[in-house]
Amino acid sequence: MPRKDRSEPIGLLARENANDEIYERICIAILEHRLHPGTKLGEDRLAKIFHVSRARVREVLNRLAHEQMVELYPQRGAFVAKPTPQQAMDVFEARRLIEPAILKRLISHLTPDKVARLRQHQELELDARRRDDRRAVVRLSGEFHVLVAELAGNGALLRILRELSSLTCLIIILYDTPTAISCRADEHSDIIDAIAKRDAARAEKLMMVHLNHIESSLTLDSTAEEVDLETVFK
Repeated sequence: MPRKDRSEPIGLLARENANDEIYERICIAILEHRLHPGTKLGEDRLAKIFHVSRARVREVLNRLAHEQMVELYPQRGAFVAKPTPQQAMDVFEARRLIEPAILKRLISHLTPDKVARLRQHQELELDARRRDDRRAVVRLSGEFHVLVAELAGNGALLRILRELSSLTCLIIILYDTPTAISCRADEHSDIIDAIAKRDAARAEKLMMVHLNHIESSLTLDSTAEEVDLETVFK
């Protein structure tokens, strides 16, 4: 009996780790534009791809649905979320309200190590641009904003920003905006410089310009296309 008690937490941890891995792979596929809005996420196919049960896949899809990255429909299944134009505008409005506050909090709790982490991340983004690795650029550009929220140290704001950042990626894919252009490296660099100088007013202004720049480059022409799940997660 004691042996069973010890094994149960280990089994639970393994289950959570497996779910996290599947969750991360789906998220990255969305961030790298390999999964487009409206793509059907069939439980059977994902279970075979990841070598897990349908129940395990369902848990991950429910988690993604809770974070609004996936939409669940009775009798139809799960699909990558497809934000409407109004939802897109709502997302950018929310980001304009939240991200200046995140910057202000980060600067008030700034350390040399936090500045170094921002610059290290920016170097990864610049390297991806030099290699013309568009998938990496897309992912790293979105992760920059999440990193800023993480370093600010407010867990609630981080969760909100992570969700908004994922939705922004879906919006960019859906409305056919080339992220490598709309989320420019020099804009991130300027924001980091302002943070390093503890110039909250300038950092907030630059972030607003940056977000406005991304939103203004959107179009309303949906270009969702079908993809093969096995190819995406190969």
